[in-house]
Order: sequence, then structure tokens, then C-alpha cells
Amino acid sequence: MKNPELNYWNHRLTKVKEELEDNNFEVFIAQNGQEAKETVLNQIIPSLEIKSISWGGSMTFIGTGLFHALKDDERYQVINTFDKTISVEEQMEFRRKSLLVDLFITGTNAITEDGKLVNLDMIGNRIGGITFGPRHVIILVGRNKICCDLDDAMYRIKNYAAPVNTMNLDKNTPCSHTGFCQNCKSPNRICNTWSITERCFPAKRVKIVLINEDLGF
Repeated sequence: MKNPELNYWNHRLTKVKEELEDNNFEVFIAQNGQEAKETVLNQIIPSLEIKSISWGGSMTFIGTGLFHALKDDERYQVINTFDKTISVEEQMEFRRKSLLVDLFITGTNAITEDGKLVNLDMIGNRIGGITFGPRHVIILVGRNKICCDLDDAMYRIKNYAAPVNTMNLDKNTPCSHTGFCQNCKSPNRICNTWSITERCFPAKRVKIVLINEDLGF
């Protein structure tokens, strides 16, 4: 068999897709980040009536090239929450405004085999956008985010995604030194608010692109 690893993941992604759809999410499968980008730009967005776009923190979103494709798109009112040229206060205001856009794009920390989204935030704007506010949500998910169950997902987040992200953000937390959650009370702690999204309501408000490639933390 050619490409056994690709074939293996396609089987797993198809099963997760079925579970997510049973939970009222709308789901697409892409073979790589480039295909995910094209799916969003050429298939999902044209099907929506949107005037405004924003996003929450997501390395997968950046990795697919979607951020660079959309940040200067003059067809939409773009609220760029990644803008580093503005003050911290302005960045926070952009994050607040991003919760009322027509389309919010982000990633997820983990996704379970039975179709649940599991996330852990520092501020809460990302999970806030997923759960309520924006009219439509697109979530980009690399295959490395798939976990067996809720316990596995939470372990992955606390002992892989969060420590790696603290290192990426140069946060001086215990996990950035040990690689494992220390249940700290550091002022730099990024693990403050959990969300578990079991089902999508209204149906198909959240659109998920499963990507047959390792992307993000």
C-alpha cells in the first residue's frame, strides 16, 4: 500500500468527521494546510453572507496561510487581533470586538474521537468566540489534535500544548521549564478557562476543517 500513514489518518479523520457531524458540526477534510486554506477561501466563505472577519490565537490558522490571505482583504471589515503595532489596551479592545463579527476563525487545543472540542484559554476570547457571539465559526484542526477521550484531551493540553505555548510566548511559568503542568499560580499562567463543546448549536454554526497533517500545538 502506498502512503500507509496518510491512509491511516484518513480513516481516523473520516470517523471523527462522522462523530462531529452527529454532534451538529459541519465538517470538511483537507489533506494538508494548503488544501485547508483553499477549502475555507473557495468553499466555506463564499457560502456565507459575511461582512466582518476576525480570529482567535491559533498557530494552525497561521500555518495554513489563511491569516496572511485574509488580514488585508478589503472585501471585509477585518479586526486583526494579531496586530502587534498597537497598544495592549487596543489589542484587548480588538479581542472584545472580535466576538461580534460575522466570521470568527481559530483552532482547537484538542478534539476527541467522539466529536468534542476541548480548549483551555488564558484570556478567554478564543473560547468565547467558539461558544457564542460570532455568527459563524471556522475551526482548523491538525490531525495531531485528535485524542481518544476527554481525559486524554485534557492531559494533552496541560502537558503538551500549554507548556509548548508558554515557550513560544516566552512566558516564565514552571511548565516552560519542566514541560509538564505544575498547577501553578504564576502571574504568567496561560491556563485559566476551560471549555468543552459537546454539540454545535445552532446546527452547523461551527464549521470544522480536519487536516491530514500535523499543525499547531
